Amino acid sequence: MRIGTIATLVCSITWLTLALPPANCATDPAFQAAVEPVFRGVCLGCHNQQLASGGMNIQPFLDSKSLTESRDGWDIILQKLRANEMPPAGIPRPDKLDALIAYVQSRLDEIDKSVKPDPGRVVAHRLNRYEYTNTVRDLLAVDFQADKSFPTDDSGYGFDNIGSVLTVSPLLMSKYMNAAQKIASRAMGIDPLPKKPIEAEYSNRNKNTTKPERGVVEAHVRIDFDGDYTVRFGLQGERPPDGKPVDLSLSVDGKVVHTMSVETKPSKLVYFDPYSEEKMSVHLTEGEHTVRAAFLNDDFAATLSPKDFNDRKKNKYIDALTFIGPFASAGESASRKRILICDPKSGAACVQKIIANLASHAYRRPATTQETAAIAHFVDFARAQGQTVEQGIQLAIQAILVSPNFLFKIENGNVAPHPVSDTELASRLSYFLWSSMPDDELLALAAQGKLHDAAVLDAQMKRMLADNRSGALASNFAGQWLETRNLDVVKPDPQKFPEWNAELRDDMKSETSMFFEYVLRENRPITDFLDARYTFLDERLAKFYGIADVKGPEFRRVDLTTDQRGGVLGQAAVLTVSSYPTRTSVVLRGKFILDNILASPVPPPPPDVPPLDEAAVGKSASLRQQMEKHRADPACATCHNKMDPLGFGLENYNAIGKWRTQDGSFPVDATGTLPSGKAFATPAEMRSVLTTGLPEFSQCLTQKMLTYALERGLQPFDRHTEADIERQLTESNYSFQTLIYGIVHSLPFQQSRGEAPAPRPTVPAKTSPVNTNMPKTSLKEPAK
Repeated sequence: MRIGTIATLVCSITWLTLALPPANCATDPAFQAAVEPVFRGVCLGCHNQQLASGGMNIQPFLDSKSLTESRDGWDIILQKLRANEMPPAGIPRPDKLDALIAYVQSRLDEIDKSVKPDPGRVVAHRLNRYEYTNTVRDLLAVDFQADKSFPTDDSGYGFDNIGSVLTVSPLLMSKYMNAAQKIASRAMGIDPLPKKPIEAEYSNRNKNTTKPERGVVEAHVRIDFDGDYTVRFGLQGERPPDGKPVDLSLSVDGKVVHTMSVETKPSKLVYFDPYSEEKMSVHLTEGEHTVRAAFLNDDFAATLSPKDFNDRKKNKYIDALTFIGPFASAGESASRKRILICDPKSGAACVQKIIANLASHAYRRPATTQETAAIAHFVDFARAQGQTVEQGIQLAIQAILVSPNFLFKIENGNVAPHPVSDTELASRLSYFLWSSMPDDELLALAAQGKLHDAAVLDAQMKRMLADNRSGALASNFAGQWLETRNLDVVKPDPQKFPEWNAELRDDMKSETSMFFEYVLRENRPITDFLDARYTFLDERLAKFYGIADVKGPEFRRVDLTTDQRGGVLGQAAVLTVSSYPTRTSVVLRGKFILDNILASPVPPPPPDVPPLDEAAVGKSASLRQQMEKHRADPACATCHNKMDPLGFGLENYNAIGKWRTQDGSFPVDATGTLPSGKAFATPAEMRSVLTTGLPEFSQCLTQKMLTYALERGLQPFDRHTEADIERQLTESNYSFQTLIYGIVHSLPFQQSRGEAPAPRPTVPAKTSPVNTNMPKTSLKEPAK
């Protein structure tokens, strides 16, 4: 007998045997007429005080007072009813259920409107690692990788930019001090470089290069000093006399920084010399870099077999990279141009101007005269020690970088709700869209008091979303919403998945990031996240997906011609982070959909959950058979009956997202059901069914992005804001930028409040006499 049938029978027997209480004396007849027929006729049999199936007793909800007193409970009830999770399978859907939902929702909306608006409280917010990196980049034009220097930030509500969890430890403070010294030195560029250039070779001979693609040589290079470097390319072999020149390209961290033309014809020397060298000069910054050398548009090499490609008499190819440096950079650096807005040797007035400009940008508001004077003292101190004025400015930059005004976003702490200032709004907007400080245009508008004007604000959002810095929404918001940041730490079993390597991982990240940015910048409907008929691929990832006619290392938009892929649930990045290292997981994938698509998270698993028989999966039993056995345990069934059927819909993808039709010795069975009861048989059908539930996805995405934008968890008083933004999304046919604009124009984004100070305890005088003879210094000295 099926579990659903048993549950129905138990509830029916309970309904006949329990002595249920009479109707509560609700003061609202309309409430009784809408709610009682459904609750008493269908629901109370299982959800009563004695059984409380699923932890829910609905008897208190027969009173209209529950709409205000138990609002959270009503939200859960409505969510279950809308998703068709209730009544469960086997119990007919009541005719009056839709009327109940409509009536209760309208009453809740009325109650929300009558509640006094509350923008919520945002605490002093420490910059997280990604915000710190971007802010230093935009402030000083220094590429500092905080994610490799600072401890991992704590997360709350699914994101690492939540102010209430971003604490400061002694270790982090020490890291800040060291980073400030290093960043200030790099920004000013006046500390001496090594007297003798350093030479480092990366070659096949040294076994410190990789060849992710034919004709491409890649090296992971550690640069210890900002400066100019000579890159020497070792080229093996030669080509036929009619060989055409090729373009030799050098890219750093995925961006081409230099190209040059290279001859491929045989040497004119009498003796055969298959080796030649080429040189180019590039500017490199301190830190770890991924460097690639390649011949661009190399039509000749494309015609060679693998054997001939590596034959020095038939081909010319890149064999080694040698870095020599650092050398002093020619011309003034971008950092110095940004800092030295006048000649500091001209006098104190220019130094004050430089300090005021730096502090105002770093603090994201106009620096006060007192603040500027205090920082300028560091320049005076350096001069008194015999150092130059530029060394003094370098010391002042260090002081700015460890100031709480830089490390924290601090807003007006007025207790009463109030509009944030224009400068505070500028920071809220820039850290939402760019994960960085406001630029000069935003700060200028804030100084003029224009940023609260709706038209001006819309124009700034349009400008900022078109800026490359809005890619931070893809790396920071989408990377956490879709959990693809975890790709950096997952380690699929190399024995089971030999295709997995760092290059494929990076391609997976690029696909999802570029896909998100495209949906954002093109203002596509949010349905694209569920079932877009396009994605972004290079040749390697296209081959992994089995998609033909995608050539070269460049990513480009590719239309999908089969139903194997579509939306984020068909992307390998998402499928890999929701798997185990050795196999797929219908639990993790089902939970991912519930958490990030359907806004229906499940509680954490109970302790002592029996493990799956890993050795049997795909051999003596399919994963589906194993999981069905697992769900037979009543303690597991409640949550797994929701998660597992969703996870099965993605079983056609292995643990690193490659399409398959077999799970070991068993054919893949991708049939499943949504919590609403809607069935599907393939991943494509599941995506289609999810798309029909757009209101649930809209609610989920709104909650996620609103949490990220406000940098705090959502509270009951935010419900009206959520509903208003969801209404705007619906009216715009779910265009993605409507969500951005709706959040920025919302009350909690544009207003704030402080927290009332706790009342001071009143201590009776007789228990705490005042000693009028206590020395004045005793309040500052430690007890002895």
